[in-house]
Amino acid sequence: MLHVNDLSFRHGERVLFDRASAAISDGWKVGLVGRNGAGKSTLLRLIQGQLEADGGGISMTGSMRVGSVPQDPPGGDIAVLDAVLAADRERTSLLAEAESCDDGARLGEIHARLEEIGSSSAPARAAAILVGLGFDTAAQARPCGEFSGGWRMRVALAGTLFSDPDLLILDEPSNHLDLEAQLWLTEHLRRFRHTLLLVSHDRDLLNDVCDHIVHIDQQKLVTYNGNYDRFERTRAERLEHDAAQQAKIAAQRKHMQAFVNRFRAKASKARQAQSRLKMIEKLGPVAAVPVDERIAFSFPPPEQLASPIETLDEVSVGYGDGPPVLRKLDLRIDMEDRIALLGQNGNGKSTFIRLLSDRLKPREGRIRRTSKLRIGYFSQDQEEGLDYEATPFQHMSSALGPGAGETKVRAQLGRFGFSRDRADLKVGVLSGGEKTRLLLSLATRNAPHLLLLDEPTNHLDMDARASLVDAINDFEGAVVLVSHDTHLVKMVADQLWIVAGGKVTPFDGDIDDYQAKLLRDRGGGKSGKSAKAGKRDEAPAPPAEPVSKKENRKQSAETRAKRAPLKRALDALEKNIARLGKQRSEIEAKLADPATYGDAAVNVADLQREKVRLEREIAHAEHEWLVTQEAYEAA
Repeated sequence: MLHVNDLSFRHGERVLFDRASAAISDGWKVGLVGRNGAGKSTLLRLIQGQLEADGGGISMTGSMRVGSVPQDPPGGDIAVLDAVLAADRERTSLLAEAESCDDGARLGEIHARLEEIGSSSAPARAAAILVGLGFDTAAQARPCGEFSGGWRMRVALAGTLFSDPDLLILDEPSNHLDLEAQLWLTEHLRRFRHTLLLVSHDRDLLNDVCDHIVHIDQQKLVTYNGNYDRFERTRAERLEHDAAQQAKIAAQRKHMQAFVNRFRAKASKARQAQSRLKMIEKLGPVAAVPVDERIAFSFPPPEQLASPIETLDEVSVGYGDGPPVLRKLDLRIDMEDRIALLGQNGNGKSTFIRLLSDRLKPREGRIRRTSKLRIGYFSQDQEEGLDYEATPFQHMSSALGPGAGETKVRAQLGRFGFSRDRADLKVGVLSGGEKTRLLLSLATRNAPHLLLLDEPTNHLDMDARASLVDAINDFEGAVVLVSHDTHLVKMVADQLWIVAGGKVTPFDGDIDDYQAKLLRDRGGGKSGKSAKAGKRDEAPAPPAEPVSKKENRKQSAETRAKRAPLKRALDALEKNIARLGKQRSEIEAKLADPATYGDAAVNVADLQREKVRLEREIAHAEHEWLVTQEAYEAA
């Protein structure tokens, strides 16, 4: 159906694709993955003919209709429903032609084609898609221009889905969606009858929808069967196998080269030495196995404060003279809390975050904060305040104040993966993911006790999101999180607060329970339940003994207290293993150097004994690391 043949493409001086090939069959649901900057969006543009390849080509079978979400969402006075209906260009064109057609035969053809494509049911189908994406009947009749950019992007997505193309191309479709709309989109894409090519950093979406993964790796396209989790497992196994093969080849080369070096000068061994040289040539060079190094995040640890660190008593908040967005809030946040805010977009999640951060003042009620409380606040809106001509180093220097030395500035940037070179580049040339990491480093510069994160995963690739999960779980303060990334919520949150109807209410259950509730509320309780929800209904677990919130918080604190020293021990062991490995490599290099054997000052036997000692120490350290890692995971 879709064939990429020996595709080559260069962006400036950078090669994105070098003779890359892949084949996508009809009906496949394909997730296109790769690191930020690998070329995912570029490949989508090449497929759609918006860019021209430097070499190779892309071909499709038949007269395939390709659909993607336009970059410019509809605006102006056109009603939302009409904008979605207009996305079916054939229907729109036929209806317009029918209005002015005087040829009876042609008019009959038009009406026959309209009947064939289901024109009469089109408004109902379009309305159903809009309801799924959060537009009620009244909203569907409003002009597109009255909505914000995020909601107009939903209209554009609805139009693309309504057009029902043969090849549906979606680039991060969940970026502007809340959890409710994401659930609907996931179910819709599962039922989609044609071919799907999806770029997303949402692990759950890739797992729930995709049956194939195409990975952009080393300028090539590698196809894997299964969803994203299966891709990760398969790729890890392949890399492990490749590394073992290369290690085996390297050992063979080393052994044969040592024989050559020792005996090539002896006439009696010359023929054997030449034979081994030919064998070494046949082995070929030792190819390095590509390993993607994941950038690690770490939040600076704050000193401990007594709980609660922030309390809301009968608080109401809003904007200007308008009605309050949130009313009568009675809540508390403790030092070890991990809270995720859920609810439809526009219900007040970001408003609540701003209230907690003191960026919005309460109209009524009282907020009490511990006197020493430091708050870190992250929002993608803060990107607008960055100076694109300044460097990350200059931003951090200014934020920390004149008393901060270069070492402290670079150390804080280093917590979020900024090397010296990247820290000295202008912000304007940084990628979207790097800008997000800069904002996170600025938000945590003063070791906050309470970290408020409003959609922190936007622009972060899979590896960076995994690093963020680790950093939040290792953080010793409180976290309040707004995110459409359900995987992130599952991995870090131990409390869910629902923002709806002007209230913020704790939810008794986990994210799977909340998703099941949303499906039931939408009338999907009989046929639209998730697999997990279905399993729970078939075999309900016996009711657990109720645990108080105080006991939950205590257990969470105890868990983090257990994990903290184990994490420090793991870090120390990893550094020790790296140090010992470096020493062993240096000795191996000496033993492989022919000059070593001719130097009277070098005792080769001592070098070999030292190598054996180091190998024992490395084995012991690796065993300690495994034991400590198991204890860390068990905690």
